[in-house]
Parts: sequence; structure tokens; C-alpha cells
Amino acid sequence: MTTAVVVGNPKPRSRTLDAASTVVEQLTGAPPDLVVDLVDFGARLFDWSDEGVAAAVAGVQAADLVVVASPTYKASYTGLLKLFLDRFGAGSLADVAVVPLMLGGDWRHALAPEAFLKPVLAELGASMPTRGLFLIDSQWQTSDVLPQWLDVARRQLPSRVLS
Repeated sequence: MTTAVVVGNPKPRSRTLDAASTVVEQLTGAPPDLVVDLVDFGARLFDWSDEGVAAAVAGVQAADLVVVASPTYKASYTGLLKLFLDRFGAGSLADVAVVPLMLGGDWRHALAPEAFLKPVLAELGASMPTRGLFLIDSQWQTSDVLPQWLDVARRQLPSRVLS
């Protein structure tokens, strides 16, 4: 089983990255095998011939479980994440279980993973047996939201992707 996180936060090594990695570890008992912190690619995301970006796309497509994470910007996911997701063809994530994760500053954005991130991932063919996860960025580590979500997600995700 292979796991990955894709993070569309424009800040390197962000809380979004920490949260996405924690979700993988809590679900599988191990850190992610592949970490794609999109800010590290920068302008290379505009270069469709970039081999590093192509390798990241291939790694995500080959994973069994991927957490796709973004901070909430203007009530949606970041343009950085959109640039990366544009690299995937329709149906190209058909064999991948994906967890949409968004962090934000206010609970009024709690539906953003369901309303904005999940539809684009569905277009790419991702299997999303769990509801999207929204966490308040300043308190995601101490909130009871993540443990409650994990309890339900462990029952919904395929056994092949869990520890």
C-alpha cells in the first residue's frame, strides 16, 4: 500500500502539510510515502514539460490513498492546487482513494471540501468514500473534529488503505 499527500498551501511546510500528514499517519500507522508540497514547484507548475511535476503526478496516480489538502482561500481551494490538479486527465485517479482536506479560519467554510474540492476530484475519477474533512487551522491539533472524523473514516475507507 502506498500513501501520498498533496498540499496546495503557498507557505512551505505549512499547518496544512502537517494536518495532511497526520491524517495519513492516523489512518495507516505510517507517514506518507510521498509528500508533494506544491509550493516547492513554484513556477514549474506552469511548465508542462517539467519532469519533477510529471513525476509527482505519476506518484499520486500510483498511490492507494491520497490526502489532497488546501487552506481555504476565498471559500475555495488555492490556485496552486488547481494548477497541479489540471495535470490529471478525467478518470486518471480511478484507482485511488482520496481524502479531501481543507483548513480554514472559520467554521462558515466547513462545507468547502464537499462543495469545491470534492467535485474536481470526482471529475478526476477519485474514489472518496469519506466526507471531506474541514479543520480550523489554528486549533486542528487540539480539536475533537479530527478524532471524530477518523472514527467514521476508518469504517468507510477500503481495508487495503488502512493499517
